[in-house]
Amino acid sequence: MENKNIRIQNSSRYIHYLAAIVGAAVLIFLDQFTKHLVLDRLKGQPPFIIWEGVFQLEYLENRGAAFGLFQNQRIFFFACVFIISIAILWFYHRTPMDQRYLPLRLCAVFIMAGAWGNCIDRITLNYVVDFLYFKLIDFPIFNVADIYVTVATFALALFICFYYKEDELERILRH
Repeated sequence: MENKNIRIQNSSRYIHYLAAIVGAAVLIFLDQFTKHLVLDRLKGQPPFIIWEGVFQLEYLENRGAAFGLFQNQRIFFFACVFIISIAILWFYHRTPMDQRYLPLRLCAVFIMAGAWGNCIDRITLNYVVDFLYFKLIDFPIFNVADIYVTVATFALALFICFYYKEDELERILRH
């Protein structure tokens, strides 16, 4: 009987892993699709104004990170994606498959998808395609993958600080 329970648990874990892989692939596809549209329709064109003075779509080739940091440091970015991927895989593997920990696993999937969405740009184009611009606050131009990483990291911080108890987080780390 115990052997059967272990098989069921392992099967359930594999289903969660498969769902995470499919979810990340869909998110990466959506990111890449938006960037393809931008390359096709915005490159070499004036900004597409959605709300005058507030928000527009504006093509930008970003060879650095946020706020123009680390310009042309491709090896650094590839190393970061590799390290982030290893950390997320480790974290995902250690996180219990209980429903309670689903928010943590979703954050991990979104961070992974965002990291790889921008990495694909760096591999194929030598730069990241950015296009979303909040002109009202002169916020740096960003893309869909950036949204995945930013929102998921912020949500992860909130979950860790306010939702999960310290012993639950220790359980993940000691698991």
